[in-house]
Amino acid sequence: MEKGLDVPIIADAAKKRLDFETIAAAFDMPCPDANSYSSLALAYIGDCIYDLVIRSLVVGKNHTSVNDLHHKTIHYVKAESQAHVADALKEYLTPEEADVYRRARNAKSNTKAKNASIVAYRKATGLEALIGYLYIRNQNDRILELITLGLSRTETEI
Repeated sequence: MEKGLDVPIIADAAKKRLDFETIAAAFDMPCPDANSYSSLALAYIGDCIYDLVIRSLVVGKNHTSVNDLHHKTIHYVKAESQAHVADALKEYLTPEEADVYRRARNAKSNTKAKNASIVAYRKATGLEALIGYLYIRNQNDRILELITLGLSRTETEI
């Protein structure tokens, strides 16, 4: 360990990707099967990944103030927008992906949608869980494929 740092330095850091498997290995954390997580745990991590992709797009395409970036991002990551993307993707999901989406969409949550209908909120939860499931399985190319397809099919321009 380098002096002054509390985390181990990853050998060959330039070759590493920021994915679940790499993070788990860096922190000596077990990497269980994605099927062992609850639907809501998958949605929890999937929400972050979806948000990261959208924020990356917003920042990459808009040279503006942080406040403007924030407002643009909110528009794309809110439950209603995610529900539209989820609807647009239904026919493109594998049976396994559709099952992950369906289980999460139907999961009972203790939280309520703030500014969305319960139907939109549940569809968004399903989409987030699917993204989380794919992330834990290191299927990042599939995540990008689905998000790109969903944005395209909903005619969303960032």
